[in-house]
Amino acid sequence: MLDIQISDTKGARPRATGRSAVAAVTLGIFTVMTAELLPVGLLTPAAADLGVSEGTAALMVTVPGLVAALAAPLVTARAAGADRRTLLVAFLLLAAAANLVSALAGHLATVLAARVLLGVAIGGFWALAGGLAPRLVPSAAVGRATALIFGGVSAASVLGVPAATLVTEQAGWRWAFAATGALGLLAALALRALLPRLPGTGTRAALETSGATGGGLRKLLALPRRNQRVRAGLLLTLTLVTGHFLAYSFVRPLLTDHSKIPAPLLGALLLGYGVAGVAGNFLAGARAARSPRRTLTAIAAALGAVLLAAFLAGDSAPAGTGLLLLWGLAHGGVSVALQSWFMAAAPDDVETATGLNVSVFCLAIALGALLGGLLADAYSLTSVLLAGAALALAACPVAALSGRNDQP
Repeated sequence: MLDIQISDTKGARPRATGRSAVAAVTLGIFTVMTAELLPVGLLTPAAADLGVSEGTAALMVTVPGLVAALAAPLVTARAAGADRRTLLVAFLLLAAAANLVSALAGHLATVLAARVLLGVAIGGFWALAGGLAPRLVPSAAVGRATALIFGGVSAASVLGVPAATLVTEQAGWRWAFAATGALGLLAALALRALLPRLPGTGTRAALETSGATGGGLRKLLALPRRNQRVRAGLLLTLTLVTGHFLAYSFVRPLLTDHSKIPAPLLGALLLGYGVAGVAGNFLAGARAARSPRRTLTAIAAALGAVLLAAFLAGDSAPAGTGLLLLWGLAHGGVSVALQSWFMAAAPDDVETATGLNVSVFCLAIALGALLGGLLADAYSLTSVLLAGAALALAACPVAALSGRNDQP
């Protein structure tokens, strides 16, 4: 059970149960990842209001992804002795401020400056929160607690973005940013109330595990060099996540301009996408624990096929609706399947492998939005579907052939 008492290291009165502390961290990760992906659901109205193209507006996704990929290892290395609770609350407050500034911004430059700050908050929060489970629950519950924490990442893409789209449809894109900022404040209060003090000081071995010393950094860089399956997993993360966000960054204009779906229906359709994604997460999670290689091969094939079908379907609203739901079902299993891959690839060094995956994941989000924007502006909107399908299908042989002799 996760429901155990935890307290700070100085013997103060217990502050919360393990379950509520893990839930607070999960809410925090959900909040920062929803903030990162928020522009996906409001790209068209935000671009029109700010007077830029949709391809240029996609920089709102690219910028925080790039900054987060750089911030994650740097924050871990520089925060060795700091209290984790204090840092996590500070990162959530920074994210809340960045979203509120974006809600009030009159120019894209101001929004992008705020998104730089958001990127620092995303990278810092994710880097520190990802390894907290062993400090919050007993060893027998660490796996479940870690899965729940990282479930916040999946929930952001399959539920956070559709919810933001509904807010945009009802009240405008600025209110979506404002609501996410308010959620950041709520998450910060929850963390302050439910987490114990978590000092960062400890043994040198513990610091090296977290990457806080030079040895930890060398360990981080050495793992993919000596572990072929970790290298393959990072390549899978790069191809699958980049391919998905090449197209998903433009899901709103794709649905309205390509599939001819009326704008008032977008919020409900993206919510359906989210529900399908949650189902995909549970379906893939059970299979990935037993066979990460086969599960990721199937996911890559399904994702590539759906994006290719969407490219070929043309201006058919029924086809666009059905394919959107299948898209959610396929992508919903990506995060949990990749996590299972890295756990199987490096069972004695899961934290380091997961840290590498986090950095590449954030980089791939940024790269997908950037490449998608370039393609949409230089060629056509539908070119992002074709490019995304190509990357997803390219991941199939990587998943199918990597470690096939010793990984199911």
